[in-house]
Amino acid sequence: MPERGSLVDRHVGFVHALRAAGVPVSVAEGLDAAHALRVIELGDRESLRAAYAATLVKKPAYRPGFDVLFDLWFPASTSGLRAHDRPEPATAEVKELREHLAGLLTGSTDQELREFAEAMVERFGRQQAAPGRQNWFSYSVMRALSPETLMAGILRDVLQGRERGGLAEKTVRQRVNSNLRRFEEAVATDVRRRIAEDSGIERIARSAVRPPIDQIDFLRVTKADLARLRREVYPLARRLAARLTIKHRKGRRGRLDFRRTMRASLQSGGVPLTTHFKPPRPHKPELVILCDTSDSVSSFAHFTLLLTYALREQFTKVRAFGFVDTVDEITRFFQPGADVVEAMTRLANEADMVRFGRTNYGHSLERFAERYADAIGPKTSLLILGDARSNYQPPALDVLKSLAARSRHAYWLNPEPKQQWDTGDSIASDYGTIVPMYECRNVTQLTAFIESIA
Repeated sequence: MPERGSLVDRHVGFVHALRAAGVPVSVAEGLDAAHALRVIELGDRESLRAAYAATLVKKPAYRPGFDVLFDLWFPASTSGLRAHDRPEPATAEVKELREHLAGLLTGSTDQELREFAEAMVERFGRQQAAPGRQNWFSYSVMRALSPETLMAGILRDVLQGRERGGLAEKTVRQRVNSNLRRFEEAVATDVRRRIAEDSGIERIARSAVRPPIDQIDFLRVTKADLARLRREVYPLARRLAARLTIKHRKGRRGRLDFRRTMRASLQSGGVPLTTHFKPPRPHKPELVILCDTSDSVSSFAHFTLLLTYALREQFTKVRAFGFVDTVDEITRFFQPGADVVEAMTRLANEADMVRFGRTNYGHSLERFAERYADAIGPKTSLLILGDARSNYQPPALDVLKSLAARSRHAYWLNPEPKQQWDTGDSIASDYGTIVPMYECRNVTQLTAFIESIA
């Protein structure tokens, strides 16, 4: 824990690091956290963590990054780094340490597991980098102890001859795997702490925390990110459907109510000065999605296909089309009940979206107009997803203008930063003069787009 005299500096640095990592912290929330520190026991590190989390963390998605930064700015312990290397551990010593770790994985408190992790980082985690300098690594600790190989021995000792494969074994496996994840995280936390002591907290903080899930760039998402994004997609799909329905109702009046209009005209001598209309019938909007699936935006395409899958439940009718340099309808891959991952695999293997493999928006638009003109009508919202980079091919602006004119609403979501529009082969502004184009690089910007169309 930092001394009392340095607590203000630690607080200010911690709040700044949270903001730099994408966790929104207002001035008022920073002051709330400072006030909370006056009513807790500062020596109790977990109370300090809870006070900061209660005042600064507004979403569950922000909590992992918060915990990483808290452990850096308010470490459980500090250590004096020694430049000399320890001798290589003896086989007997490693065996004894592995046996002790097996006992901890079977059952231990957080403090016991953390203290053992810190000792193992001190013992195995240091690597000499240059004279007078040393680096710290998690992998060398895990390689020395190989905790993933302890399961068989733990099961043998705990079950003691009882039948394998039953509930008892399943319970033991779950407990050991959970404790193993806790141990790995404790090792990683202590490694980050030691690097911070050597290199400075700010430096390690910039590389230790991934952005919150709602701020991860669609063009850089990983498979693990996509799994987490699936939870964000369904609420957004519901909100998008609701917004388009509201806009439809605002933009359209119902049929003339002749009886009410004539009755009102009696007050003005039979002259219908005021006309009355019947309320429009409630409906779910129809949606057509036209999605660039080329390699340059493959990560964005994966996310938009997740969105397409979720949108099917919110609209009366959804038709989805994918293109690279020609276009194919891909609605069939997202039938109700289909697994979304399997659907994407089938789409990549079976859909006819490629002729020569170079993105061509103009040819894709022309082909869409030839084959699927009936997809767009006066009740349709058209959503185009892509970076508007067409390899210097003719853009077919007149075709896009015709499609947009036939639809009720048309929007274009571009995953590139605005400052990159119109550079190289981008023709974003040309398309943007026909269909309103929005920068859409992450969930936060997608949410802002949905809110803006009401």
